[in-house]
Amino acid sequence: MTERLTAREILALLADDATFTELPHPTGACGPDGPLAWHGYDASRARAAERTGERESVVVGTASVTGTRAVLIAFEFGFLGGSLGERTGDRLTAAHEYARDHRLPVVPLVATGGSRMQEGMVALTQLQRVARQSVLTREAGLPQIAVLRDPTTGGGWATLGAGSDVILALPGAQVGFAGSRVRPADADPAAYTAEAQVACGAADAVVPVTELRQVLGRWLRLLTGGADLAASPRPAPVPFALGAQDLPGSGWEAVRRARSPQRPRARAYLDAYFGHRVAISGDRCGGADPDGMLCGFGEHQGRTVAYAAQTGTATRPSGYRTAARLIRLADRLGIPVLTLVDTPGAANDADAERQGAGAAIAELFGAVAGARTPVTTLVIGEGGSGGALALAAPGGTWATPDAYFSVIAPESAAAILKRPDDQVEATADQLRVRPQDLVELGVIRGIVGPEGDFSPVARKRHRGNHDSTGHRP
Repeated sequence: MTERLTAREILALLADDATFTELPHPTGACGPDGPLAWHGYDASRARAAERTGERESVVVGTASVTGTRAVLIAFEFGFLGGSLGERTGDRLTAAHEYARDHRLPVVPLVATGGSRMQEGMVALTQLQRVARQSVLTREAGLPQIAVLRDPTTGGGWATLGAGSDVILALPGAQVGFAGSRVRPADADPAAYTAEAQVACGAADAVVPVTELRQVLGRWLRLLTGGADLAASPRPAPVPFALGAQDLPGSGWEAVRRARSPQRPRARAYLDAYFGHRVAISGDRCGGADPDGMLCGFGEHQGRTVAYAAQTGTATRPSGYRTAARLIRLADRLGIPVLTLVDTPGAANDADAERQGAGAAIAELFGAVAGARTPVTTLVIGEGGSGGALALAAPGGTWATPDAYFSVIAPESAAAILKRPDDQVEATADQLRVRPQDLVELGVIRGIVGPEGDFSPVARKRHRGNHDSTGHRP
């Protein structure tokens, strides 16, 4: 279990010196012992106030975190278990309204046991108020970054926590919808931890408390670095090629080069492209593909660029859903997107089908097609069928000399056509999978070199829906 910090302690840990300013508290009438006239409720509140020095279970204010100003919402677990009541809902509503009025990101620092029983359904309905405020803040194009402390359970997890764009958690924190006193007796306690939530794709990262300020500050800088979509953000520049510079002589040579273990992979391209970057993880549907799809935000030439990069493995359904989540978030924040294509294809095992492979790929196709922010794509290795094409931007796709793109792998094409194994290489030539073939066919815009030089583009064949800069018309 992680150390339990009070609301004031976590605020002092994160805020730059002398920058925290508490927001005015909304005032409202409340009858004796609350809306249910719960005997002893006023006395319980008084004892909680005396013990913690707070008047409610959240402390709300503005502060700078490593230079970026934000609205911070810190739960005080010592005040009735950090529970949400009507007055808590008033403070949370005021926090989001202030954030929208002043164009600030929102950072919930969650530590709560859920809704306050002494207020009954009045307390529970505060979750609807919180959800509405979160939606309005999201629609305003402002990011929400949650930090999960110990414990984060019940409605607080299911709204302020799980409803945020990026979810960070402290090591060992208890995180789950079901609190410790209401779980099945035989429930595995390890399933209700921050680490378990990251593993199943419900949270992005576990961050040690000693690193939290710097990590949160980096996230705030990157996610507030977008542009107004009405101003047509510039596309992300195409990365330079890191591998082979000469073009393949045959289709089969193109395939062999793309499959070579020596070819540079996604992490090498991301390291070369970004000064620094932070990763998101998980599809928020119970799955993660950390080895097959790398997603996050980074700094390139002084501005924020989002990235979704395949790593050369067969992409899992959770990988496609994570990429779709990344693109939708970047689109809402006005941040351009870079995608790196490198996969033999979508995972096609029975588990992948049960996990909704088709629906996940469709979701990613839709996210790319519907993005208002520009998407730039570089094929850096294998471009295997629809599992690769789903990550590619129509009219905004380039390739390296050691890449190929194909409707299907040459071996599979030969098998479908009932050709013998010795016809696989010839089939690769017939499919015209080489980068230069793709340029001539108008499938890609060009081939990148080592210093940003590009091959000519066969625009006359292009049938994409973007103009030559990668913007939507």
